[in-house]
Amino acid sequence: METTELPTQIELVHRASQLAPVMTEHAGWNEENRRVHDTVVEALTDAGMFRLRVPAANGGYESDATTMVAVATELAKADASAAWTVAVNWITTWMAALFPPEVRDEVFADASLRMCGTLSPSATAAPVDGGFLVNGKWGFVSGAPHSQWQVLVAMAPGPGGDPWPVMALAPLSDLLVVDDWHTSGLRGSGSVTTVADNVFVPAARVVPLVSALPDGYASGRTGIYGAPLVATAAASVTGLAVGMARAAIDQFRQRMQERGITYTSYASQAAAPVTHLKLADAVVRADEAEFHAQRLARQTDTKNAAADPWTIEDRARARVDMGRACRLAQESVNILRRASGGSSIYTNVPIQQIARDIDAMNMHALMQPETNLELYGRVLSGLEPDTLYL
Repeated sequence: METTELPTQIELVHRASQLAPVMTEHAGWNEENRRVHDTVVEALTDAGMFRLRVPAANGGYESDATTMVAVATELAKADASAAWTVAVNWITTWMAALFPPEVRDEVFADASLRMCGTLSPSATAAPVDGGFLVNGKWGFVSGAPHSQWQVLVAMAPGPGGDPWPVMALAPLSDLLVVDDWHTSGLRGSGSVTTVADNVFVPAARVVPLVSALPDGYASGRTGIYGAPLVATAAASVTGLAVGMARAAIDQFRQRMQERGITYTSYASQAAAPVTHLKLADAVVRADEAEFHAQRLARQTDTKNAAADPWTIEDRARARVDMGRACRLAQESVNILRRASGGSSIYTNVPIQQIARDIDAMNMHALMQPETNLELYGRVLSGLEPDTLYL
């Protein structure tokens, strides 16, 4: 049987960099229309950006976490909203890969597959003959406007009768999409609400969420599917924060050559010592954010469930690395935003959009820096983590 060689990290990062012109060209349209432009979606699809976490047996790349961080960084430098939808797709396609082979074959049959979903169990799944009836709604479903499938997380009767979370797979065509994404940040991500009204999901397309949280990774999964879900999700998105910080630095350095500092004698902002201090501070914080993103990726790539099991401290540190990367990137961007002058409030100056996008990312429940620090501190203090999301 002929095998196809999978693309390397260098090749995928190059592909991502080649997408920058089309992504930046439509970034304003994305923000105005609150979704990713079809031209950008097609370009991302054609470049294979949505296939990084799809199993190789189903035509995917099975890329490691280190590659995800590098590719996400490159994409976010061009447009954070479009990059965000790609990263969410990496999480949900990884989740879909945990289902039985016949389900994977069905879902991954289309080479242009795009998926969406969230981890919040904000619906119910009632057992019926042959499967489940799902009712409820999910907010913040990034990329739903251009996805074909959604991962649904709902509460269903567990083995003892008590409710427990399950994850299910349903075509977007079975769901109602509510156009309610009116936000201050990541506006172009199309993170709308979806609704299930008595949606039937066959039993094969429903599995317990505990198979991925927190110890399900020890159940024989291998390769990129052998890590815990939350650590995998964290590694999927941290590169975005680094990319936003790098984009802000690039934009600031270009613009500071073209403007002075009003009401001072500096005809060039680049000549002012205060600029030197702020720019250096911003770059160092971006470097520190990248350290946390890469440390998380290395841990996700190298720890094996059987030979080197993930401890609870490992899993808590995965979340703190994600939160720390987000916070440091936010600090980097905000230093440059404050140094960009009054003219930077115009919407055609990229720094204001980058700042709003990184602020939105820091408000996400799983990425919120203080929440993750508290979690890590609890675990280091010998206490129970008080969450399943590890």
